[in-house]
Amino acid sequence: MSKLNRKIVWITGASSGIGEELTKQLAKKDCKLIISARREAELNRVKNSCINSKNITILPFDLANTDAMKVLVDKAISIYGSIDLLINNGGISQRSPIIDTTIEVDRKLMEIDYLGTVALSKALLPLFIENQSGHYAVVSSLMGKFSSPFRSAYCGAKHALHGFFDALRLEHDTDNIKVTIICPGFVNTNVARNALTADGSKQGYQDDMTENGLDVSVFAKKMIRAIERNTFEAYIGKFEKFGVYVKRISPRLLHKLVLRSKVR
Repeated sequence: MSKLNRKIVWITGASSGIGEELTKQLAKKDCKLIISARREAELNRVKNSCINSKNITILPFDLANTDAMKVLVDKAISIYGSIDLLINNGGISQRSPIIDTTIEVDRKLMEIDYLGTVALSKALLPLFIENQSGHYAVVSSLMGKFSSPFRSAYCGAKHALHGFFDALRLEHDTDNIKVTIICPGFVNTNVARNALTADGSKQGYQDDMTENGLDVSVFAKKMIRAIERNTFEAYIGKFEKFGVYVKRISPRLLHKLVLRSKVR
């Protein structure tokens, strides 16, 4: 039996892409699910597309609204009486040169991808401490381990997640609280289409690397396996995941390889 069977799982960013696919796969494991994103209609669409939809509750909210997290967490806990696993998947990406990118875009990425995730996780932490059990799964990125051009704000926010959640894991080891940081490479979702450009508008189109990335269903299976194994960090992608290991050996070599790849 899977370690996640019949667990109570809260998934953010569940209205599309990775979050949607995680919802579908965990529904098959008879989990009790809370799924969140801003778009209520899309959350209902995802719920209705799943088996065991009676075990799925939608809870719309905006990650940027950090002041509302305590009330939100209390509401989430009241649904099933507890939470075993929080999957911090919600967030946005960015595609633009540093020189052109307004500071408002940098701020928005930090507010949503970093501060929103941190605020939600901190609001849930007292429950995990009380239960002496709990698991955070955090969808970071390979860009949280090394950087790529035209993603400066995104890279900054994802690097910050590693710093925070590594500290949380250390501080609450004796509380039996687990942290799994997931670092996707290119996954075929709408992340590039929805990425913010220099002025904060959406890019609106897919790039070739994302289009040819890992199938989202394959990615979700690997992610679930990493959570069940309590992996500290999992690098999930195609060839690009080896950049993590190249950087350990030679940051200069990785710099040259990324430049040659001409990633946009």
